Amino acid sequence: MKYCSNCGAGVRLQIPAGDDRQRHVCNECDTIHYQNPHIIAGCLPIYEDRVLLCKRAIEPRHGYWTLPAGFMENGETTEEGALRESWEEARAVMTLDGLYTLFSLPEINQVYMFFKGTLDNLEFGPGPESLEVELFTEQQIPWDELAFPVVKKTLRHYFADRPNDHYPLRSEALYRPKPKV
Repeated sequence: MKYCSNCGAGVRLQIPAGDDRQRHVCNECDTIHYQNPHIIAGCLPIYEDRVLLCKRAIEPRHGYWTLPAGFMENGETTEEGALRESWEEARAVMTLDGLYTLFSLPEINQVYMFFKGTLDNLEFGPGPESLEVELFTEQQIPWDELAFPVVKKTLRHYFADRPNDHYPLRSEALYRPKPKV
């Protein structure tokens, strides 16, 4: 960050009084600019024994399969964001059953929240960010073509929890593997 979004003056890095980390602070109006993680809200859309996946039409991971999800917008709840993303990416309308997986990715400043839900109908199709949208059984899922680790982990949890029909909230911090030396 080079300029204050409040007044346009230059900013400096400093630890503000009462804080414990460096922040961008305006040289003129002393506005403190906090940079916080981005929240990605999404859904695990279910219909009978199948889950709905979208093949990405955008980077990153163009051409790989994912659950419908994306960055939250200001002024919406996580549930609203998850439902909006399901509509935008898969033209899917669903009823949410609650938060299912929560992943913190501190190295890239993101938090993923996937809500388990049921498709209200089978009227779905690709939105502008998807090449294809398809329902998959566990055996049909293209496991080697999933876009992100959080998607694979969410699907693995779901298929492990399904036989007992018990879906506890799963929360985990994910870190990049350390390079082998």
